[in-house]
Amino acid sequence: MTATPIAISALSTSAIALSIIDALVTALKFAVAFGLLYGIGKPIVTRAVRESLTRRGYERAIVRTAVRVTSVVAAVVAVALAATVAGFGVVLSAFAILGGALALAIGFATQDLIANFVAGIFILQDKPFTVGDWIKWDDEGGIVRDIDLRVTKVETFDNELVTVPNADLANAAVTNPTANERVRVGYDFGIGYGDDIDRARACILEAARTVDGVLDEPKPAAPVTELGDSAVVLTGRVWIDPDEDSPKATEFAFVEAVKKRFDEEDEIDFPYPTTELTGEVAVAE
Repeated sequence: MTATPIAISALSTSAIALSIIDALVTALKFAVAFGLLYGIGKPIVTRAVRESLTRRGYERAIVRTAVRVTSVVAAVVAVALAATVAGFGVVLSAFAILGGALALAIGFATQDLIANFVAGIFILQDKPFTVGDWIKWDDEGGIVRDIDLRVTKVETFDNELVTVPNADLANAAVTNPTANERVRVGYDFGIGYGDDIDRARACILEAARTVDGVLDEPKPAAPVTELGDSAVVLTGRVWIDPDEDSPKATEFAFVEAVKKRFDEEDEIDFPYPTTELTGEVAVAE
C-alpha cells in the first residue's frame, strides 16, 4: 500500500511540530533551571563571601572585587548545571572547550593586568604604605594619593601625579619613611680642610633650631661623615613629625638656613672642586 502525498505531508508537519515542542520544552527547562540556580545561589554565595572577607578585615576594594568575581562564577556554574538538566550535553561539551580556549587566550593577553590586580590585593591587605604616606622606590618618590587594585597614584614633589602599576611597587624595595612617628631629614654640608669643624658644626645646629617643625628630641646632629677630595663633609640631621611637616620642605628650609648661617662666618666656606694643571706650553714657529 503506497502512502498518499497528503499523508506524507501530515506526518512531516507533525514531526516538525513535535521537534518545535521538544525544543521549547528543553529551552523552558534550561530557563527555569538557570533562573532557580542563579537566582537562589548567587545571593547566598555572594553574601557568604562578603561577610567572610569583611569579618577577616579585608579592604573594601578587595571585598567588592571578590563579590564581583563570585557573581561571574555563579553565573557560569548556573549555565553549566542548567544545560545539564535540560539535556544540552553536546552544547555543554562545546561550551567547555570554547570556554577553556577563551580563558587561556585571555590569560596570556592580560597577564600584566592580572599581576597588577594580585599585587594590589597584597598592598591593600599587607599595608606597606597607606594614602598620605611618603614612599620611595627605585629612583622615584612622592606622596601616596590613592590605592586601588590595579594602580597606585603618587604625587611627586614637583606636583606631578604619577600612576604606578601595583606590580612595579610589589617587585621593588619600597621605603616608607613616614611609617613611624618621627622621620630623620639629613643633608651633607662640605667645608674646607682648613675650616674649624667644631665651629661649622655649631653653625649647622644653630640653623637647625631655627627651622619650623624640627623636633627637640632626638636632638639635631652634625657628625663628620666623609673626607672628600676637596671638602670635609658634615651631615646635618634633624627629626620631624611626618604628620605635621613635609620632609622635603624641611630639607629645603634646613639647607637655606645653614647657607645663610655660613655666610655670616668669615672662616667657613663651601669649597668647590678645583683642578690644577702643571706642565709646559711650547709655541712652534
